[in-house]
Amino acid sequence: MTAVTGALWASLPIPALILDAGDMIADANPAAEVFLNTSRKSLSGRAIADKVLVDTPLDEAFERVRRGQAPLFVNTVDVGAGNRRPVTCDIQIAPLADRPDHLLLLFESRDLAGRIDRALSSKTAAKSAIGMAEMLAHEIKNPLAGITGAAQLISMSLSGEDLELTDLIVAETRRILKLLEQVEDFGNLRAPDLKPVNIHDVLDRARKSAMVGFAAHMTIRDEYDPSLPPALADPDQLQQVFQNLLKNAAEAGRQGGTINIRTFYEMSLKVRRRDGTGGPVPLQVEIVDDGPGIPPDIATDIFEPFVSGRENGTGLGLALVSKIISDHDGLITLDSVPGRTVFRISLPIAPRDIVAEGQ
Repeated sequence: MTAVTGALWASLPIPALILDAGDMIADANPAAEVFLNTSRKSLSGRAIADKVLVDTPLDEAFERVRRGQAPLFVNTVDVGAGNRRPVTCDIQIAPLADRPDHLLLLFESRDLAGRIDRALSSKTAAKSAIGMAEMLAHEIKNPLAGITGAAQLISMSLSGEDLELTDLIVAETRRILKLLEQVEDFGNLRAPDLKPVNIHDVLDRARKSAMVGFAAHMTIRDEYDPSLPPALADPDQLQQVFQNLLKNAAEAGRQGGTINIRTFYEMSLKVRRRDGTGGPVPLQVEIVDDGPGIPPDIATDIFEPFVSGRENGTGLGLALVSKIISDHDGLITLDSVPGRTVFRISLPIAPRDIVAEGQ
């Protein structure tokens, strides 16, 4: 590829693959890496049938495109990878001008494009909540405090059922005030203090805290890659992320269930945002639970503020996680089916000069 073509390939928001003459994957763009939840290196040289699950045979379509040297559309097919929930896509198959025996595959779907865009540009997901925090703090907290005080004064001259009603008013207004404080905390999150961080140290602190608290009813297992270099991160914010994800996993899991924490290195995984920012994010952390999974109707919006799968959830925890990871120039993705939910965090490594300064 030329430099210009390579830049276009990297910034293309639609998942795309290039197949060689033997229908082996020759290349994958960053959007395809996110969609297939694996790296370009892992995809390269593998048969497409081994990595991409399509509910219709494509061999005949590939042959027609090569023979006629003209694009072909395969509409409304379910496409998945591994345990990922299938996504309905339109697949465009086209020959490459300079290599007519090679094929370009584009997987187009409104739902899929939204998922990729949210994963690569999660800062925008937080903007509405930050504005909401400022508005709610000013417009609602003070009137609610007045309502609470008035109800407490009224309760001093009441008894029986009437007193129970004023107590209910006080309890509910305090609950709303607590929610507003959480929204304020979300909006006031400071910029990360980036430094070299051993992510296993941070994970261990979060795991130990979970085991004596909210995850005491579950088994937590870890599979760490001891060779990982330091991440460029804020250790306090990173611990907040891990604790939040572990808490989500524990609340979703059953008594005696299992949470698995896995770390590994993906050399070729990169973030490419539409504004041109981003870079390599080779450090991978996966937190996996064996709960019922994220409901499909909210899975694509799970990192948006105020979206929650729990009846009384605020929907701010995962939005905060997404914002923190985005502020670290990282990436967080979700892969959820019944019995297996995987949150995967991808982080940049600390540059060698910064690591040397800290030693």
